[in-house]
Amino acid sequence: MKYRLSFGNIKIINGNIAEITINKDIEMSLEMVEECEQFFTDHFVDWFGIIVNKINSYEYSYEAKLTIGTHEKLKAIAVVNYNDYGITQSKRIIKLRVMDNLNVKKFSGLNLGWQHALEWLTQELL
Repeated sequence: MKYRLSFGNIKIINGNIAEITINKDIEMSLEMVEECEQFFTDHFVDWFGIIVNKINSYEYSYEAKLTIGTHEKLKAIAVVNYNDYGITQSKRIIKLRVMDNLNVKKFSGLNLGWQHALEWLTQELL
């Protein structure tokens, strides 16, 4: 199932994995992160994982960077990047959140990166 939110789309891939695609040129705000968290609460009862498909270019507010990935049932995050800017942005957020010990892994959108991200998440959720 695919759902439209104010900032992009969330697609439920299977019972416990969702793919998030954020619209081009969006700045993810704290309110958008809260909207996403509410979606997860409404759709997942048990542990789940997400694939962040960074096919579009977008930004995060500082507050959003500090709160993304904090849902109590979120077990793993796979980030699929398609360019150097996306990779750099992902590294900065992971570094900023190092104290939170988030279970995040980066993948290249090239060379079957999305498929590898799905396989990794599937293993993390076993």
